[in-house]
Amino acid sequence: MQPFADIIILNARILTMDEATAKAEAIAIGGNKILAIGSDAEIEALKGPVTQVIDAAGGTVLPGFNEAHMHIFMGSVGLRQLSLYKVKGFDDLKAKVSAYAAKNPNLKLLLARSADYTILSETERTTRHDLDRVISDRPFAMISPDHHTAWANTKALELAGLLHGRQVGVGNEVVMGEDGLASGELREADAMQPVFDLSETGGREGLGIGTGGEPDSVTPEERAIDLDIIRDGLAYCASLGITSIQNMDGNLYQLEILEEIENTSDLPVRVRMPYHMKNFMPLSHLSEKAAAWRDRFHTDRLRCDFVKMFIDGVTEGESAVFLEDYAHKPGWKGDPLFSQEHLNQIVTEADRLKLPVAVHAIGDGAVRMVLDAYETAAETNGSRDARNRIEHIEVVHPDDVPRFKQLGVIASMQPTHPPGNAGLPLEPYLSFIGRHRWPLAFAWRTLADAGAEIVFATDWPVSPLDPMGCIQDAMTRQRWADDLPDQRLTLTETLAAYTSTGAHVEFMEDRKGMLKPGYLADVVLLSGDVEAAASENLASIRPVVTICDGKITYERARL
Repeated sequence: MQPFADIIILNARILTMDEATAKAEAIAIGGNKILAIGSDAEIEALKGPVTQVIDAAGGTVLPGFNEAHMHIFMGSVGLRQLSLYKVKGFDDLKAKVSAYAAKNPNLKLLLARSADYTILSETERTTRHDLDRVISDRPFAMISPDHHTAWANTKALELAGLLHGRQVGVGNEVVMGEDGLASGELREADAMQPVFDLSETGGREGLGIGTGGEPDSVTPEERAIDLDIIRDGLAYCASLGITSIQNMDGNLYQLEILEEIENTSDLPVRVRMPYHMKNFMPLSHLSEKAAAWRDRFHTDRLRCDFVKMFIDGVTEGESAVFLEDYAHKPGWKGDPLFSQEHLNQIVTEADRLKLPVAVHAIGDGAVRMVLDAYETAAETNGSRDARNRIEHIEVVHPDDVPRFKQLGVIASMQPTHPPGNAGLPLEPYLSFIGRHRWPLAFAWRTLADAGAEIVFATDWPVSPLDPMGCIQDAMTRQRWADDLPDQRLTLTETLAAYTSTGAHVEFMEDRKGMLKPGYLADVVLLSGDVEAAASENLASIRPVVTICDGKITYERARL
C-alpha cells in the first residue's frame, strides 16, 4: 500500500523537466523524496490525517531552482551593503552615499556594490577625486557589478596603504594617476583586498574567490558574525525558490561554516563548492587539498568536488583575454593569468584525479585556452564524462563553437550579463569588443544549436540573485543590431538551464533536477503560470513555497 504523503500540492501546473512525463496536476512528497506525480484525484488519494495540503491555485510547480554560479559569502555580505544598482550621476550617487553614511555612523568602511563602470561618466574613468567630492572624511569604496574593479576615495586608499601604489599579482593593478599617486581605481582581487580588509568582516568574504586562501585568524565573535551573515544569505536563496547553489568560492573557512549550519540547523539549500586553484599554488594542492576536501565533503547537502580557476578578468577592466586586439586599444589583447602550459598541467592533473574543472573565461582568447587545456587532458588521460565547464563565455570564436560538444564542455552563462540587459549600459562594452565580435558575444542560441549544454545563473552578487528575474532577462534580451542573430533560448530550454541541466553538471541527474517518483523533494511553487505569462512579466511571478529535501524552507506570508 502506498504510504500517506507528508505534503501534497494540488491544482498546479507542474513542469517536471522529465521528458517521459512532462506535465502533471499534483505532486506528493514523503520524507525527503517525491512519492508520486499525477492528477489531482490520484495524488489526493495519498492524503493522510496529518498530510499538509497546498493549493497551488493554478501556479507553476518546478524542480527547485539550481543557481549554478554564485558567491554565497560575498552575496550575503552584500545584503547589508549599499546597493548602487541603476544609480547614475554624481547627485544621485552623493545622495545615496550620504544617506548610507548617516545611517551607519560606526562602520569602519563604507562599501557599496553594483556601481556601474559609467556611473559618473560615459567617457571618463571614476577617480578618488570624484569620490572625495562624494565623501572625504570617511573611507569609502564602491565595487563594480562584476566584482573585478573597485574605486576608493583618498581616505580608504591611505588607510589601506595603497595611495602610493603597490605591486600586486599578475593581472591585478593599482591604477596610478598622472600625479604619481593611486587614481582610485583598483583592478582585480589582489588590488582590492587591502581596502576590503578595512571592513567589519575584514574582507573574509572575498578570500575564497580572490586569493583562494583562508583568514589569518578569526575570533569567535568574528566567526559568529560570518555565520549569521551566511545564514541570512541562505535564507534569502530559499525565499527566491532556490534549492541548490553552486558556490564558486573555494576555501575551507566557508565549507566549515556551511558544515556547522548543516549540523546544527540544516542547510536550507544544497551547496556545491570547488577548490579554488590560483596561479601561485603548487600542483600538489590538487591531491593534498582538492581531493581531500572532496572526500571530506561529499553528501547530497554539502559537496566539494571540483576545481575552480580564473584565466582572465573582465572586458570593461581591460583584463579579459582576446585573440585579437581590443577594438579601442590597438596592441592590447589582455594577459592570461596562466600560461597555456601551466593551465594544461593543472587541468590534466585535476582530470587524472577525477576532479571536474570550471574556469572563468570572458574573452575568446581565454575561452580557446581553456578548451585547449580540456582537449590536452582528454588526450593525456583518455576521454571520460568529465563535465568540465567554462564560466561566462562572453565572446567565443566561431572555430571554437563546435568544440563544446566535441569535448563535452558545459557552457555556464548569465542572462543578466549582456549589455542592455538587466539595466546594464551598452558602453563601454560594445566599443571595447568591437562590432566584428558582436555576433558571437553571449552566444547562447549559437552554442545550444551546436550541441552545447547550457546552465544559467546570475553570478550573485554580480547580478541580482532572483531566478525569475534572470529568466525574464533571458527571454526579453534584445539584439544590439538588426543584423545580429537572436541568441535567446526557448522558455523550456531556459527553465532546463536553471533546473535539470544544473543537476546534470553536478552528476546528480539521477536524483534531482526533475520531478519524478524517487527523486529528492526539491520543489518550488510559483504564484502564476509561467507558460501563459508574457516574457516581460515573468519576474512578477513569485515563489510561494520552497521545499528542499522534503522540508518547507520558505513560505510566502499570507495577506
